[in-house]
Amino acid sequence: VKERIGRPFTWLFLRLRPFLRWIIRLRSSAEAVAGGFSLGLFIAFTPTIGLQVILAVILATMFNVNRAAAVMAVMVTNPITIPPIFTFNYWLGSLIWSGPSVKLVSRQLMDLAAKLTTLDIWEITDQLQAVAELGQDIIVPLILGSMIVSTFSAVLSYIILISLLRMFLARRARKRSRRT
Repeated sequence: VKERIGRPFTWLFLRLRPFLRWIIRLRSSAEAVAGGFSLGLFIAFTPTIGLQVILAVILATMFNVNRAAAVMAVMVTNPITIPPIFTFNYWLGSLIWSGPSVKLVSRQLMDLAAKLTTLDIWEITDQLQAVAELGQDIIVPLILGSMIVSTFSAVLSYIILISLLRMFLARRARKRSRRT
């Protein structure tokens, strides 16, 4: 029974191995790397398109967490992932604050993503303007849902990542002690 339980975790571990190796190579403590990644994930799930990388660097510096991990996590949201992520966030927020139908908002988010692909990455004001054009009746539920998803994903990612990093660092220390 124990062998069957370990298989999915082994498969997941093998898939995440390159990512985890990159994270381990960051020259920071496990807490700083996990904190940076969680901060970046929090920012990624908020509708701060155009400011996400800047926010990640500034906040990571303010909270003294790893900036590279924060910036990498922000990349979760991009023109391809914006429609499904923000549609879900909107749906969740619309359970608290009513707004237009989820189908309508999903179409608008697809249009937003298409518009963002034509903009230069440094055209921050145009990106913010594109988000603002969604309208207040969409933005309020979107922000509410985004705060819920952001908080949940940041806390969960911190717990998982800190555990994995500590495990890998302890394993590395054991290997080094065996060599000497």
